[in-house]
Amino acid sequence: VQLVESGGGLVQRGGSLRLACAASGSITRDNTMGWYRQNPGKGRELVADMTTGGIINYADSAKGRFTISRDNAKNTVYLQMNSLTPEDTALYFCYAKMVVYIIEGKSELDYWGQGTQVTVSA
Repeated sequence: VQLVESGGGLVQRGGSLRLACAASGSITRDNTMGWYRQNPGKGRELVADMTTGGIINYADSAKGRFTISRDNAKNTVYLQMNSLTPEDTALYFCYAKMVVYIIEGKSELDYWGQGTQVTVSA
């Protein structure tokens, strides 16, 4: 599975950005796609993710400001980010978890994009 991100950039405090991530390759019927972010010297943290069935998780920092959506027909996930602050500055990674059903149950395969930089100026 390949993940191609777009939409990062530089924006002023209070501004908005929309990230997009298109998946290609062996896309399974059931999967989760979403976004993590990371700053130098820190761990990668979940921003938001969404299953093909529409179940959504948001980090507390994203609730009320960010909206995740997806187009299952296009295997694309979007992250609309509003009211951005300098604390949102990070490298944002697209993430996909493909669910594969096997005799013993299910297996999950994780994939990551290359990352897109989001910088919010004060």
